[in-house]
Amino acid sequence: MSTTETHHALWVAYGASGVVGTIRKSDEGYTVTMAGADEAAGTYPTMEIAKGALHSHMTPGSDWPQFREH
Repeated sequence: MSTTETHHALWVAYGASGVVGTIRKSDEGYTVTMAGADEAAGTYPTMEIAKGALHSHMTPGSDWPQFREH
């Protein structure tokens, strides 16, 4: 008997007012979901592109968020 485990990393983005979104790694890429959103904002090929996309969905003028892996 064998067991297959799949681990998908999760990063939480924190802005000045708290959690602003998440980035989840999967086989398809890095999926950005903004806090309170019903659907993902998109899936991107690299973590750096996903971070930029998450920041671009924040309120204009927002500081770059802190990303913490969970």
